[in-house]
Amino acid sequence: MRTSPRRACAVLTALAVLSAGGCSVPETRQAAPPAATPSGPASAGATPRAPELLRQSAEEVRRTIDSMRRVDDLPLYEMTYYGTYEREGLLGEEHLAADSDDWACSVFAVPPSAGGGRPLFGRNFDWYSNPAVIVHADPPDGYASVSTVDLAYFLGGSTPPDLADPQDRRRMAHAVLAPFDGVNEKGLAVGMAAMPEGGLPAATAEKPDLGSGRIMRTMLDKAATVEEAVAIMRRYDVDFTVGPQIHYLIADARGGAVVVEHARGRVNVIEDRVLTNFTMTGTGERERAADHRYNTLDTGLPTARDWRDGMDLLRRVAQEHTRWSVVYDQSDGTARVVTAKRWDRVHTIPLTQR
Repeated sequence: MRTSPRRACAVLTALAVLSAGGCSVPETRQAAPPAATPSGPASAGATPRAPELLRQSAEEVRRTIDSMRRVDDLPLYEMTYYGTYEREGLLGEEHLAADSDDWACSVFAVPPSAGGGRPLFGRNFDWYSNPAVIVHADPPDGYASVSTVDLAYFLGGSTPPDLADPQDRRRMAHAVLAPFDGVNEKGLAVGMAAMPEGGLPAATAEKPDLGSGRIMRTMLDKAATVEEAVAIMRRYDVDFTVGPQIHYLIADARGGAVVVEHARGRVNVIEDRVLTNFTMTGTGERERAADHRYNTLDTGLPTARDWRDGMDLLRRVAQEHTRWSVVYDQSDGTARVVTAKRWDRVHTIPLTQR
């Protein structure tokens, strides 16, 4: 399914960068946030700066920087974030990417089987030739997780980061705040895809707003089961102010899986194991099977037993602009990652960085 170029770009910025605010397209690269240090009162007449969202000591900053490494020439990077962070704070504006006519994602969840098959969560991310980063996080008040993020929305474009540049390193560290897909130590996995506008529920004063990407970080940090993740979704007014909506596939290690989407004025929870880019609310098996990528994944799930089977499913629905393909093992948190459809080059990434 196609999404208009500007709207597709906007949803990525909304989910990966913005928490609740507007979006602009600056001409130049935004300056990096300062290192996280205790700050005193602003100087008289000084321009107020956005609150620091990363809570790190000097030692935690150093450990985060030391963990950053290049994995391959996508380029794909890997890092471990040390410290804590503000889950509900507003992220600053970032660049929108250039126009494109094609934007789509394919996500699936394979339940554990009586024959020994492990629970798997797979995802193709189809977009620009941007750098990406695998992020390890282990917050003191949440679960450890591994996730994948498109770095363009933190670097301000598709230029790879310079790991020797303190500003690039600091901006790269913010990727912990907005996963595009991931799994935590309890086996809870989540991924997103764009969907047509479907009639959002009315915002309420009782619920705080949370950006459509930040909610994924909160689920990975705090949810062990599908039920707990859905409860988190219902706790917030998820903000889709910029661009088209997204919907989510959430799955746990026990085999539970649901699609959550905001449509027809409510939050809808739909039992399913496949997610692409059409509205699921109000559809039946026949309508869903009419989508090629959905049907390919749905019919292939029953025979998937290990990550190789999962990766083969992603290969079958890959598109010309597929940037990364990842299969998460929900039993132990291992991620297998392929970049740019190079299926013979599989990176095995454990839950915690070695």
